[in-house]
Amino acid sequence: MPRSKSERNDAPLHEQGKAAEPLSPTDAHITEGKPSETPAGKLLANRSPNKLRSRGSQSEQRIWVQVDPETVSPAVPGETYPFFAAGIVLAFVSLYICYRQSFLLLYGDAVAHLAIARRILDARWPGLAQLGSVWLPLPHLLMLPFIMNLRMWQTGLAAAPMSMLSYAASVAGIWRLARRMMRLRWALVATTFYALNANLLYLSTTAMTEALFLALFIWSVVAAMESIAALRQGDLTLARARMMLAGLLILGQVFTRYDGWVIGAVIWLCFAWNLWRSTLDVRRRMTPWFVLFTVFVAIGPLLWFWYNAHFEGDWLDFLRGPYSAQQIERRTAPPGQHYRGWHNMGWSALFFTRTAQVDAAAWETGFGLMAAALYGLWIAVRRRAEGAAHSRGEFLALLLWIPLPFYIYTIAYSSVPIFIPQLWPHAYYNSRYGMELLPALAVFAALAAERLEVWLKSRGAAGVRLIGTLWQPTAMMLCVANCIVMMHFTPLVLQEAAVNATTRMRLEANLAFALEELPKNVPVMMSLTDHVGAVQDAGRDLRSMISEDDQQEWKTALKDPARYAAYVIAIQGDPVSKAVAANSNGLAELDVICTNGQPCAHIYQSLIYRPGRGN
Repeated sequence: MPRSKSERNDAPLHEQGKAAEPLSPTDAHITEGKPSETPAGKLLANRSPNKLRSRGSQSEQRIWVQVDPETVSPAVPGETYPFFAAGIVLAFVSLYICYRQSFLLLYGDAVAHLAIARRILDARWPGLAQLGSVWLPLPHLLMLPFIMNLRMWQTGLAAAPMSMLSYAASVAGIWRLARRMMRLRWALVATTFYALNANLLYLSTTAMTEALFLALFIWSVVAAMESIAALRQGDLTLARARMMLAGLLILGQVFTRYDGWVIGAVIWLCFAWNLWRSTLDVRRRMTPWFVLFTVFVAIGPLLWFWYNAHFEGDWLDFLRGPYSAQQIERRTAPPGQHYRGWHNMGWSALFFTRTAQVDAAAWETGFGLMAAALYGLWIAVRRRAEGAAHSRGEFLALLLWIPLPFYIYTIAYSSVPIFIPQLWPHAYYNSRYGMELLPALAVFAALAAERLEVWLKSRGAAGVRLIGTLWQPTAMMLCVANCIVMMHFTPLVLQEAAVNATTRMRLEANLAFALEELPKNVPVMMSLTDHVGAVQDAGRDLRSMISEDDQQEWKTALKDPARYAAYVIAIQGDPVSKAVAANSNGLAELDVICTNGQPCAHIYQSLIYRPGRGN
């Protein structure tokens, strides 16, 4: 149906009623030596055009659904919701399995994230000062509506809503992103491969930050692609809306993981470059919104600098403070020794890429997956100047590769090691970091697989063309098989959690039993840095604990434990054990708890403690 020139210019790219732009000759499906033609679309659900409106442009639009599977075009309105719903279903299935198997609290970091969220409301001095100075605050804030429910805290279910919704949103985001880069059926392959990753399904049930960060990361790339595509189309209304959305998503990333700081800066550069290349009128109209976008990008790091300076006394405490990665590596590494990859970009690249492969694919198929993704990356770079790809903002998908240089540098120069059983020293540590590359592997490997289909269908032999026809269904089955095999052999991220939790959870269970025997209305002094799970298991309020959560009272109590606490739990080597060794006056030992693989814990009762004394 003919449309006016002004209507065509105002319509956002992903909602235009015209048929999608045909592929370039290099990408078009070839049948009998001729590129396929692009037929017109048809109206959605036979509804009246006058009742259908777009939501990114000021003018009414007719919503059309593409019927030609050989075209590449942005997703139409409503197309993303079924994938979000499917993600919710998969997340519930995963939660049911992991909850039944008691997997939710295997990671010590998950227990610590829950404790940080809890102590914002439940501490001797509650408030935002309890957010800490190393882990970024957004995940803890999102747990607040559920964390004060004792059962949800003890089981880890308080984090499930955040992680499950994040997983579902990331699945929908992969679909929306892939639709701008490849044919519909191959976008389905990319989304299926991502959604059925067994490591991601496990993380979608825990208090870890990966699921949340991936959702924010993927959607910030989608928003940037749609904004810049709309800018190139002349739809400034949609361009502004998507730019603001990208700014908010970047702000969320910045407060979730430090990767987001780099990603936000690179996305800002992409917007700045495209605005600089725009016409003077476009720059004039977009500059106020770009300034606001810049504020969104910059305010997160600035606020975190201020928070560290105000509450910890050092604006870079998260980098060099006592709980930073640098200080932890110094305390745990043997004197004069460092992990493999320290100050070595080659080894750090090997560890990260190998970890990403094992996180993404079963057995040793990760090598093939990585090779396919790199070929897909080459395809995307080569066709970046083509009109259709340029119009869709397809080149912005390269942002999915930012975690690769970021983690290579981080492993080499930021004291963040990765250990996996496939590489020496054959241990488990930080294997989940490879998950940050999963979106790039899923999308670009599918792009390479699509190119293989085009090549097969362009051959003259009937048998080869038949293989090309069957290639996409085969790829779908391989995605399902990858998930099944990963679950059969236990996903790497879950392996790490289970192996490292064994001795820790035994000690915490024994400590929890001892804590349950102590009166709940008296203060107990205990370091919660490593074993806050004991307090969680015992169902004891954090406000009854004298710990590092309240630094001023903690430092005072360390000088005279018997005066400030009714009971003292000292785990060998922690600050409390050193304080008891320095001043044990007024303390009587009640019990000693020893667990294989963990230091012994000594429980003391104060003989001189009186309520109100020393306060």
